[in-house]
Amino acid sequence: MGTSDTVGKNAEVFNYGVVRQFAIMTVVWGIVGMAVGVLIAAQLIWPELNFNTPWLSYGRLRPLHTNAVIFAFGGSALFATSYYVVQRTCQARLFCDKLAAFTFWGWQIVIVAAAITLPMGFTTTKEYAELEWPIDILITLVWVAYAIVFFGTIVKRRVRHIYVANWFFGSYILTIAVLHIFNNIELPVSMWKSYSAYAGVQDAMVQWWYGHNAVGFFLTTSFLGMMYYFIPKQAERPIYSYRLSIVHFWALAFTYMWAGPHHLLYTSLPDWTQSLGMTFSLILLAPSWGGMINGIMTLSGAWHKLRTDPILKFMVTALSFYGMSTFEGSMMSIRSVNALSHYTDWTVGHVHSGALGWVAMITFGSLYYLIPRLYGRVEMARPRLIELHFWVATLGVVLYIASMWIAGVMQGLMWRAVGADGMLTYSFVEGVKATYPFYIIRLSGGVLFLAGILIMAWNVYLTVKGQVKVNPAVPLRNPDARDPSLVGPASVTA
Repeated sequence: MGTSDTVGKNAEVFNYGVVRQFAIMTVVWGIVGMAVGVLIAAQLIWPELNFNTPWLSYGRLRPLHTNAVIFAFGGSALFATSYYVVQRTCQARLFCDKLAAFTFWGWQIVIVAAAITLPMGFTTTKEYAELEWPIDILITLVWVAYAIVFFGTIVKRRVRHIYVANWFFGSYILTIAVLHIFNNIELPVSMWKSYSAYAGVQDAMVQWWYGHNAVGFFLTTSFLGMMYYFIPKQAERPIYSYRLSIVHFWALAFTYMWAGPHHLLYTSLPDWTQSLGMTFSLILLAPSWGGMINGIMTLSGAWHKLRTDPILKFMVTALSFYGMSTFEGSMMSIRSVNALSHYTDWTVGHVHSGALGWVAMITFGSLYYLIPRLYGRVEMARPRLIELHFWVATLGVVLYIASMWIAGVMQGLMWRAVGADGMLTYSFVEGVKATYPFYIIRLSGGVLFLAGILIMAWNVYLTVKGQVKVNPAVPLRNPDARDPSLVGPASVTA
């Protein structure tokens, strides 16, 4: 990425400190979020596990689980990787170390505040936006600081080219800011209670404009930024098609924004809006699969590495789940399919194929690449544990989503089955009883996935224990080719 220079006394170094902090907390919050998920999955089988305690009830722990996995685990992973990638690809230190530190501590305060208020019952009741107004304000401040740090680093970059991963990270930062602000316009009536500025169907429309684009940008576009950097790095191959990556970016960014109404089919939302959401959801399949193919085909000429490289196994499996989940989401937005799937556990299976199969798997692969390089090691302390983690996690995902797919289709068929007299064939309780065995399988899958991240945590501990924290004092335009952790992104081809 540059010509050879002499190391000077003014040579700038990367800010790896905040990257290390977010990387470690990603693992910590992953354990917390997934442990809560296992608990509430068990509560659906044994309701007594709420111990007759309000703050341990399913209704209060479920939003804690979703917020912990999405924003604590996923959010910390995005902060860590975006800060690392933007420095490496721009060959510039993060803009304003103090603001970067504020994003870390501010985000941790947000997470702790959520962990306290949600079990206490303080909630706006909006999906993925349950946190009350004081926490929303803190989120806004942290996010503004995040944007300043990220885009400030791009402005001060020492290379002309802006690598495509930064396009994806940048779009997610900007879009989430807009979504968060407009969905959380609310009137506070007390310290921990507020009411939405919108009402009725307008509130529902704004909520699912936010809700689906939180999935689209916080859980998809952002993690594609990881994919476009870490897969080429780990495979030591250029991205398959740089031109396709740009098409992927713009098509995804435009199309995702219009797909939210597919969450509101068969409601009082205007029919044309429902149809618009369904149409764009189907169109969305094209750029999604284009990106998946671009990532997988990056391994052209390096397929043999999959046999021995568990990190690549995580990444390629994540892309496979990404392709499967986006196909499934598009199909579930079709009215006739949605009539069967909506409100059933099929939706739960779909969400977790994306959250566990795509988001968590690409995160695990990226962190296994990242953490050793942050602590002066060539690889993780126990490479075999990475392989074990991969198979345990993959088996857990398969058990989870397969059980929910079967349970969901069965529920949908039972709920709308009618006899010759036009009466419902099954009561709701009979549907619940029939689903019970699949909840046990779902719990088993969740336990396996939690076991996987515990294995990862042990491996991370062994890796960072007693290691010198890396802060590479090298000229930013002269990365040392002997150290793969100091090399810029893989070269790109059209």
